[in-house]
Amino acid sequence: MACILFLHGLESKPGGSKSRYLGERYGAFSPALGCSSPLLPHMVDDALAVARAAIAEHDPALIVGSSFGGAITVRLLREGAFRGPVVLIAPAAHKITGDDALPDGTRAVILHGDIDDTVLHEDSVALAKTGGPGVELRTVVGGDHRLNVILEDGRLAAAIDQLLAERAA
Repeated sequence: MACILFLHGLESKPGGSKSRYLGERYGAFSPALGCSSPLLPHMVDDALAVARAAIAEHDPALIVGSSFGGAITVRLLREGAFRGPVVLIAPAAHKITGDDALPDGTRAVILHGDIDDTVLHEDSVALAKTGGPGVELRTVVGGDHRLNVILEDGRLAAAIDQLLAERAA
């Protein structure tokens, strides 16, 4: 089974609903992105260090990043620390790191609810226009920021399975 790395949201943790789902279904690894500093720049730097170490140790085939973890995933792609496919769930890249673009050639599926009041859906619309033709935005109608519906209705699994199948082909 291909290794999947899950990078959780700012107010989430390993063991949250998405982390448990991905662990049970795919054996995903989910490191704690926590930080002792309440200052956002330090949180980002610490989370990036944890994520880079997880990539070096586990060599994931795919990264799933949710909200804050999505921002970290976008930064990893931009710096070249990861070059594989990604699933971004309501990525807070614009809000957290100011990153507004994916590198050319990125393969990504972005899942974002259209009534998210934490991270604007429009941010994902703009992000999806970057990175080239391999970037897809899948809007979850009626979806809020938590987007737990994508666990229940299979949309997250469908995105992951599609990207893993493409990678294996």
